[in-house]
Amino acid sequence: MDAAQRVAEAMAAWPRSGFLPRRERRHAGRDGPVPIGHGQTNSQPRTVAAMLELLDVRPGDRVLDVGAGSAWTTALLAHLTGPDGVVVGVERIPEIAAVGAASLERTGMPWAHVALATPGVLGSPSHGPFDRVLVSADAQTLSRELVDQLRPGGVMVIPVRGWMHRVVRDPGFDRDGVATGDAQVEMHGAYRFVPLIED
Repeated sequence: MDAAQRVAEAMAAWPRSGFLPRRERRHAGRDGPVPIGHGQTNSQPRTVAAMLELLDVRPGDRVLDVGAGSAWTTALLAHLTGPDGVVVGVERIPEIAAVGAASLERTGMPWAHVALATPGVLGSPSHGPFDRVLVSADAQTLSRELVDQLRPGGVMVIPVRGWMHRVVRDPGFDRDGVATGDAQVEMHGAYRFVPLIED
């Protein structure tokens, strides 16, 4: 099964209606962003599918979900990793993080959780390194802090100034056996997201 088929299966298993505020659930089938409060949105399904296909999550992967929001993407990632994986979602707005965590708990996938982001820390370095990193907010620059949370050979999908980037951390090592931290970057089209808060 290729990445597109695996993503379609995950999205069929976990429709976004279960992760939207009750008043917004009637819009779940619309292929557009839906507000979830505090100026944040649940991304349009076509965009989520494109990002997850680029991320190419495999069973057993350790995955970071930055800007987890309603936790819909966290649940989709958990479906893709299966119970042998680990999915860590981080969200900076306490009210959204609490609702997302409760929605995720109802899925019965205990290998995934959503936590409140630590102020001044981007991602979750204490839970890394990660095989995959998904960022659902628009960064101003490609974050070195997030690249450093990838395993060598790991993949991050992140919008940077409106352009979707697929970043692969270089699997190479320097002469002391330490990962070089270099990365290969591809761009995959223009998208609109809420801004990534990096401080």
